[in-house]
Amino acid sequence: MPRQRVRKGWRKWVNTVNVSGVVIAVLTALPLYWLVSTSLKPSSEIAQSPPTAFPRSLTFDNFVVAFRDNALGQYMVNSVVVAVSTTVIVLALSFLAGYALAGRWIRGRTAIMTSLLMLSVFPAIAVLTPLYLLERNLGLLNSYPGLIVPYVAFNLPFAIWIMRNYLQGIPSTIEEASEIDGAGAWRTVLSVILPMAKPGLFTVGVFTFTASWSEFLMALTFNSENSFRTIPVGIALFGTQFTVPFAQIFAASVAATIPIVILVLVFRRSIVSGLTSGAVKG
Repeated sequence: MPRQRVRKGWRKWVNTVNVSGVVIAVLTALPLYWLVSTSLKPSSEIAQSPPTAFPRSLTFDNFVVAFRDNALGQYMVNSVVVAVSTTVIVLALSFLAGYALAGRWIRGRTAIMTSLLMLSVFPAIAVLTPLYLLERNLGLLNSYPGLIVPYVAFNLPFAIWIMRNYLQGIPSTIEEASEIDGAGAWRTVLSVILPMAKPGLFTVGVFTFTASWSEFLMALTFNSENSFRTIPVGIALFGTQFTVPFAQIFAASVAATIPIVILVLVFRRSIVSGLTSGAVKG
């Protein structure tokens, strides 16, 4: 057997994997740092050339103006309603569908999973015009359901794929033991399988919430009234024909990013667990 080489000293830490990880982390953190630092600068400092790497004078006026003069609070409320509603519906449907596809009593599971994988990468812009005409005829334009329904449709295939792969990792002996104890099918699903599927549910929930929170194209097309616009569309419309308020745009972008950052930090371990299970069991 070939002898395994043990790295010592600085060679233990300086290798391809660690160096690549540091480079990726730096490239990811730099735009976020620039976003936050610029949001804390006054407008006069933002317009300086060359730009300053650190704010010379910190100010929170940009956030105040973004919420007071640009209806950012209303945009955030709209995004919360749409993203939370979409996430709850997707979680319920993907869990039940994933549980069914993870069992052995459905024929054609491979064809179904292949179709779901293809649908999960289907571009929304390809069906944007038919969807607009359909929602106009149904009276769903400028409403919360007008975004929730298509968001559920586009996020559900990927969610079912993740849940099915995760639920396949739960031993069937657990269900058999539950049936021996006298539990019915629904009791087994809700009391035994559901608690064990929390990592997969957290993964689906975070991905669905993030996708719904940051989606722009359908939100711009279906909701043209200011009272139903979500954060991405609202921030895009901050500017006018003659001015672009970069300070307020950066501040609003930071406010829109904070919920996603908190969500990922809180559920990061569950997300990794759910994705790892999907990668292994898929």
